Amino acid sequence: MRIPRIFTGQVLQAGSRYDLEPGPSQHLARALRMQVGDLLTLFDGRGGEYRATIDAISKKQVTVLTSAHEARDVESPLSIHLGIAVSRGDRMDWVVQKATELGVGAITPLLTERTEVRLSGERLARKVAHWQQVVVSACEQSGRNTVPRVATLTASGDWLGSVDAEQKLVLHHRASSVDAPAGRPATLALLIGPEGGLSDDEITAAEQAGFRSVSLGRRVLRTETAPIAALAILQSRWGDMGL
Repeated sequence: MRIPRIFTGQVLQAGSRYDLEPGPSQHLARALRMQVGDLLTLFDGRGGEYRATIDAISKKQVTVLTSAHEARDVESPLSIHLGIAVSRGDRMDWVVQKATELGVGAITPLLTERTEVRLSGERLARKVAHWQQVVVSACEQSGRNTVPRVATLTASGDWLGSVDAEQKLVLHHRASSVDAPAGRPATLALLIGPEGGLSDDEITAAEQAGFRSVSLGRRVLRTETAPIAALAILQSRWGDMGL
């Protein structure tokens, strides 16, 4: 049986007992039907992971005992900040999940001129918390021990003025270049628009903010396909992916 990987918001130390949060506790006890003495891997997002043993199980609580810390690191040398327009339905969930698996360092959902989804107040807070949990689950599955942060919904213009990266790219099918710039950046910002694409004014604003326009080729990709293709290419060129 594969040893499950579980994230906890608690700061972990070796040789300590922890009562896990309700979500992980129910997953281990009910879904996986784990027993006292079973092994699992814990991580807290600060780097590395801990082997742990289930010490006690109740209906709503799983208590674990940690052992030695293992300095396991699968992070890419390329830190990518993805700024992407919010899409409808479960498309955004899919993008957040796959972007995390592909090693993205941060995700900012963007409000653009053609964004059709409107979120605010409590509904927005619940949505951001949901996307953050999607990130956590993707980290558990993919072996990452560093958890990317999902920022709150941000106007695209505000993000353009605040994001800091050595290399900045805006992806759209009207761009003439299919080649990313030369060099090997350690940090990169990637801007991707909604289903209807970025407006001409938004592309101009991005270019004025230091973003270079690039295209993935002659075919027009959906908003949930483009970031995955772009992230895979960037990680292959400057990160840690390859064949």
